[in-house]
Amino acid sequence: MQRSPDIIVFSDLDGTLLDHQTYSWAKAEAVLRQLRELNAGLVLASSKTAAEIAPLRDQMGFRDWPAIVENGGGLMPAGAGDAPTETDYADIRARLRTLPPGFRGFGDMDVEEIVRHTGLPLADAALARDRRFSEPGLWTGSEEDLQAFLAQANAAGLRARKGGRFLTLSFGSTKADRVDEIIQLHQPRHTMALGDAPNDVEILQTAGIGVIVKNRSARPLPRLPGETTGHIWRTEKEGPEGWAHAVSRRLTELGLI
Repeated sequence: MQRSPDIIVFSDLDGTLLDHQTYSWAKAEAVLRQLRELNAGLVLASSKTAAEIAPLRDQMGFRDWPAIVENGGGLMPAGAGDAPTETDYADIRARLRTLPPGFRGFGDMDVEEIVRHTGLPLADAALARDRRFSEPGLWTGSEEDLQAFLAQANAAGLRARKGGRFLTLSFGSTKADRVDEIIQLHQPRHTMALGDAPNDVEILQTAGIGVIVKNRSARPLPRLPGETTGHIWRTEKEGPEGWAHAVSRRLTELGLI
């Protein structure tokens, strides 16, 4: 096991470390390099699948750290290039078939439709469809019908999480559950979490410092209790540029750079 790092950064991807429109992380490259030079941890925590996250983690240079996949439904171990073999997906899909209509999940879409909804290249959309622990999708009915659907989903053992683009159903493990596991394992001196969507709130509140990254393409998060104490703060810049400013600021505050 690695020595306890000075800091582990837990980061959402879409709209946070990845630009909401282009999926680029180029504006964060200099700060990612600083984290590597410090032997700091970067744990990607996303609704994306292991198949999607593995190449991103490799490209960013953090293959030696685990990644939280499918909104906390699963954990991809450090060094693993393949998706976890265990799966809840067939069971989730079976329970969805017992619920009222209105939810259109990735399992109901072909790859071309996922491309239209996400803007991903075709090959990346195919990786996004490789689900193991959760089912993202779109609600096509009314708000009233959605509340009834969510109540019945809950009764069926499914938990709903709202992200930047999709409503995701799973058996309830969260990003925060996985953050706790990783903190207990690695015992870092400091922790930081960054995100932009409702499904990131719990990791923002779990880490030592939480940062809400500005995303004009999504509804802003409501003011969180930690913002009055300085435990949580917001960036002025969007996406990877805002991410980079926030992480650099924290590293400077801690005297690490």
